[in-house]
Amino acid sequence: MQNNNLPTQEEYQQLAKEYEPKRPLLKNCIRAFFAGGIICTIGQFFQWFYMTYFDFTEVTASNPTVASMIIISMLLTGFGVYDHLAQWAGAGTIVPVTGFANTITSAAIEHRSEGYVLGVGGNMFKIAGPVITFGVFAAFVVAIVRILVEKLGVI
Repeated sequence: MQNNNLPTQEEYQQLAKEYEPKRPLLKNCIRAFFAGGIICTIGQFFQWFYMTYFDFTEVTASNPTVASMIIISMLLTGFGVYDHLAQWAGAGTIVPVTGFANTITSAAIEHRSEGYVLGVGGNMFKIAGPVITFGVFAAFVVAIVRILVEKLGVI
């Protein structure tokens, strides 16, 4: 027997939508833009630093730059700073290297009580596995497209 006082699914969705707080879309976009820009500027600083003081080329400075950004992101995640930054900046902190390092480090910290192998290692790679798989597959597809384009003489 159905209670006639209960709202239907559509009525409930409409009621819930009325009470849902409005998101400040423009403010969130501006925050994300500046936070992502600052993270990229820090990465650019590291690349300049390695090129200037260690005589790396633009290509060879990339690896230590990425490593530096990963280490900083991991440390900030471990100290709880990156999470506060991500709450404030939103999508701006998902700059590929730092966002990925934050995700992996967060999973490791969260599951460390389950042990190093099954807890930390297992749960870190639950997150990293699909990302790595997608990256390898995307690189494969791009390589095939490039080979086909070169063979057809478009370039």
